[in-house]
Amino acid sequence: MSNQETVVSALERRIDMSVPLADIEKDVEARLKKMSRTVKMPGFRPGKVPFRMVAQSYGPQARSEAIGAAVERVLGEQIQAQNLRIAGYPSIEPKEASGTEALEFTAVFEVYPEIVIGDVSAQEIERPQLEVSDAEVDKTLDVLRKQRTTFAAIERAAQEGDRVVVDFTGRKDGVEFDGGKAADFPFVIGAGQMLKDFETAVLGLQAGESKTFDMTFPADYHATHLAGQTVQFEVVVKKVEEPKLPEIDAEFAKSLGVADGDVAKMREEVKANLEREVKRRIQSRIKERVMNVLIETHPIEVPKALVQQESQQLAENAKRDFEARGMQTKDLPIDASWFGEQAARRVKLGLIMSELVKSKELHAKPEQIRATIEDFAASYEDPSEVVGWYYSQPQRLAQAEALVIEDNVVEWVVSNAKTSDVATSFDDLMGNAA
Repeated sequence: MSNQETVVSALERRIDMSVPLADIEKDVEARLKKMSRTVKMPGFRPGKVPFRMVAQSYGPQARSEAIGAAVERVLGEQIQAQNLRIAGYPSIEPKEASGTEALEFTAVFEVYPEIVIGDVSAQEIERPQLEVSDAEVDKTLDVLRKQRTTFAAIERAAQEGDRVVVDFTGRKDGVEFDGGKAADFPFVIGAGQMLKDFETAVLGLQAGESKTFDMTFPADYHATHLAGQTVQFEVVVKKVEEPKLPEIDAEFAKSLGVADGDVAKMREEVKANLEREVKRRIQSRIKERVMNVLIETHPIEVPKALVQQESQQLAENAKRDFEARGMQTKDLPIDASWFGEQAARRVKLGLIMSELVKSKELHAKPEQIRATIEDFAASYEDPSEVVGWYYSQPQRLAQAEALVIEDNVVEWVVSNAKTSDVATSFDDLMGNAA
């Protein structure tokens, strides 16, 4: 038995190996003898089938198994002897020029990259700072009020923010076109549900009034047969309704889950929820920057096999997500290659973080896991029930552990990099900036 390793690239390896045919034949015979003790054939009692007939019927199977076992054994010995960390599954290629005394083959595989933790001390990380004030509470309550807007019919001309109910008919060159007609169609003026020119045409009309106007569709309109085309619309306003926002009172507080309707308590709960959300978003921004720092300071090559596996997993996740949304995915092509770039980044970060956790002892401690779960549960009506739910299954606990490890990595990078506190606005942090 012989072997020879060849370095193909930074991660790809080829090992040429051989197994004496005599060893394989010996294994084949042993396997057939074992089979002969239990094999059944018509006309023979179990265990009494002639060896020649067993060999004739099961010889190819036994030989295939013997060769597979020999290859696996020899490859395993070489991997262990050379202390190789295999990524993915090796590809076994038989050699055409194998001799009569030995079976020769080549194993092609990738190894994990060697990772040396890089220096992050020169990297800059901004840490957003924001204290939730009454202004943010008021703004949030205003959003909650708008979400609970009701509409009441009114006898006046339609204006911005009103909801109108209309009948409309669209014609191109005097002929009605598909999708251009509707009855009792409601929309809020200014909400962006209709094209701006259509909304503008309805402004100033009262219930019972009608209007005919020309309108040109945008060049990039989703309906290609209408894109860039000028058409004529006839619209009849059947109802004008003005918005009614709820008052911030006991009833409003009850609608937000404050049983006794205490407005002050409602404001406290809204503030507490905002503070948790602000903390989460700040952590998310810092984490995103930290992950970029790790990528920038660790320019490593990643095994293609791992990227392919991750791409396939992301494709399956996307498919399950579509199905959860009620979409039929049977005929929906979801190609794993679409996720190649994302998969490569995930694999790279996973390898870097794994080495960082090991070398810097950033493993999750039980008390950290507990604190993370309790913090998450605090926003629920019965926190103890949520905590129990996590601890009831190892898989759920593992998810919390993974989050803690990520936080430990983030903390280590932040503490070793150039970190500065930067004031940020509520709108910017929440993604509401104009």
